Amino acid sequence: MDMNEIKEIFFQECEEQLAELESGLLKLNDGDRDPETVNAVFRAVHSIKGGAGAFGLDDLVSFAHVFETTLDCVRSNKLEPTQDVLKVMLKSADVLADLTNAARDGGSVDESRSRTLIRELEALAHGEAPAAAEPAPKPAAAPKAAAPAPVVEQPAVNDEGFQPIPFSFGDFDEEPADHYVPTVQVAFKPKKDLYAKGNEAVLLLRDVSRLGEMSVYCDMDALPTLDKMNPEEAYFSWKISVTTDKGEDGVRSVFEFAEWDCDLDIQTVEEDVVGEAASDEELPMQPVPFDLSMLDEGGAAAADEPAVIESDAAAAVAAAETATKVAQVASRAAENAKAAAAASAASAAQASQAAAAGQTIRVDLDRVDRLINLVGELVINQAMLSQSVVENDNNGTSSINMGLEELQQLTREIQDSVMAIRAQPVKPVFQRMARTVREIADITGKSVRLITEGENTEVDKTVIDKLAEPLTHMIRNAVDHGLEMPEKREALGKNPEGTVRLTAKHRSGRIVIELADDGAGINREKVRQKAIDNDLIAADANLSDEEIDNLIFHAGFSTADKVSDLSGRGVGMDVVKRSIQALGGRISISSKPGQGSVFTMSLPLTLAVLDGMVVTVAGQTLVVPLTAIVETLQPEASAIHSFGASQRLISIRNSFCPLVDVGRILNFRNTQANPMDGVALLVESEGGGQRALMVDAIQGQRQVVIKSLEANYTHVPGIAAATILGDGRVALILDVDAVVAASRGQSLKQDISLAATG
Repeated sequence: MDMNEIKEIFFQECEEQLAELESGLLKLNDGDRDPETVNAVFRAVHSIKGGAGAFGLDDLVSFAHVFETTLDCVRSNKLEPTQDVLKVMLKSADVLADLTNAARDGGSVDESRSRTLIRELEALAHGEAPAAAEPAPKPAAAPKAAAPAPVVEQPAVNDEGFQPIPFSFGDFDEEPADHYVPTVQVAFKPKKDLYAKGNEAVLLLRDVSRLGEMSVYCDMDALPTLDKMNPEEAYFSWKISVTTDKGEDGVRSVFEFAEWDCDLDIQTVEEDVVGEAASDEELPMQPVPFDLSMLDEGGAAAADEPAVIESDAAAAVAAAETATKVAQVASRAAENAKAAAAASAASAAQASQAAAAGQTIRVDLDRVDRLINLVGELVINQAMLSQSVVENDNNGTSSINMGLEELQQLTREIQDSVMAIRAQPVKPVFQRMARTVREIADITGKSVRLITEGENTEVDKTVIDKLAEPLTHMIRNAVDHGLEMPEKREALGKNPEGTVRLTAKHRSGRIVIELADDGAGINREKVRQKAIDNDLIAADANLSDEEIDNLIFHAGFSTADKVSDLSGRGVGMDVVKRSIQALGGRISISSKPGQGSVFTMSLPLTLAVLDGMVVTVAGQTLVVPLTAIVETLQPEASAIHSFGASQRLISIRNSFCPLVDVGRILNFRNTQANPMDGVALLVESEGGGQRALMVDAIQGQRQVVIKSLEANYTHVPGIAAATILGDGRVALILDVDAVVAASRGQSLKQDISLAATG
């Protein structure tokens, strides 16, 4: 694997980390104060920073470092995550994403915005942190610091006048654990590249210390005299012993982006050898007076700077103090060891099960696409074999026929499994919309809250990739046009904060995405007048509310009074409709004046396979998507009624439904067929209600592989795509919406033109 492949993996992981970052910040913004949420946010920024340093992405490292420092203040309860603080952090998350994208794609970011946010983050870390800090003092912390030196036996002093000092982070952080857990030992020797890439040894040690009670020894044997010292070299190494229920994996995760640039050895020691392994004899170290100032906020002191040289007396006092602390911590841990043995084993077992359940593998999407294409060919060949056997086996009981039936079932299972590989939750797209809402709200001066539901609803990766653009336009439209200004909402008795709700759910083999707002709704009088002014409709046209609402999908249509950065140019909702139709989907509007609007998108779960009804029309074989069919009917003469010059209706359970001759609409024949000689398919389309499609005969129901007709031939009005049948023939997949639209008085060419223009 070359460096470019490793870098690409890093950027893929950055996408996951950024999603985790934004998700955590939004939880905090909603009032979640779970420490694990804060830790997850911190880890996301820390991981991005560490990886960026490995690839020399200095701008990304610099911004992530400041962001990480401020988050560390939140993590240590020195900074309260108020709404104002989280507003800055959400903006910082956006800039971090921009810097990541710029590093990957070679673009640029707004440097003034980055510098402004850096100043704001630094102000939060250094200005607000002391005021919000004041945490409860640790029990007996002062007496420990004042412990007299003579009560502890002094370690031997070497020729240089220094002595080894075991330093315990646990006494300065959280309360020691109330039960014994396994101890992990770490030998950590940084290389100079570690510091050059933005990592800091002291910050790594601090992160390890947060896993549990920790003792650390610093080795300075490699430190040269001052005249021979290279400031870019790494001379220190550390021996760490940490008692943690996170195990080796938890400790190793701290060094995730640093292990390439250091010598690292991590091992778990047994209970009966913990004390022995932690002794001075097992850890031969250069005596070091460890300076507490190295652990100040943000790791202000560089880990590779020389330690401060103390006098013999000062070193002795420091040794006594820290040794007393270590003894007290060890005593408390020993008292609880027996009581916690069973709990530790159960916790380890649960962690192991959780890790096994969450195992994933990263696969190039092109490989999955090739696999799907091959499975599609397998389905087609299986259908061909079955067709051939049926044609040559009259009784249908041969062993070959039975074997092919089993093959058909296995092929279907393989295809479903392969399609499930491409299925992904819509969560990443929904999370991106949160940033869009924030940006537009800032521009418009509105207060907006985005609520998402059904984020784990899965859909084909191809559909997800093409959802971002139409959703962005719809979000912009909802915030800019739909929601009122805060003062106006208050005057109307509404909450000053507007709500935009984004929902995803499965329905009848499709995915339905709804975007709802609690704004003013569509001003139909204004829309109608604008359509008249633009010559889209006649002044005396009699339109229903639904037809007026759908006028906003016309290209160039806008009700904005003036052109702004967000609206007024008539570009937006027509793009939404084209994008949704390109995915084989439909979009509809429901609006109530003063209460808001709901935009509903109905999309196929996948663009690769389709369950359809194979029918015959005027000698041609067509496939009608099964999700559009409500029921099939055999028309009777008494149920057929004429309407106008050429329209016909069919009576279905005391209601009348227009009857549409598919062969006539598609110009397969010049005259309308006799309804009693065919079969009626009752279908339902967005915006067109129900229609009964007349076909000559039904061949059967089957799953077909979708092939793009437009990519391989050209666009055909009324046809959505094509497929290959078992006998090798090409069958066209019917575009039900286009056929229904044509039945309302438009020709297919006119309907396609309207679809293309909005």
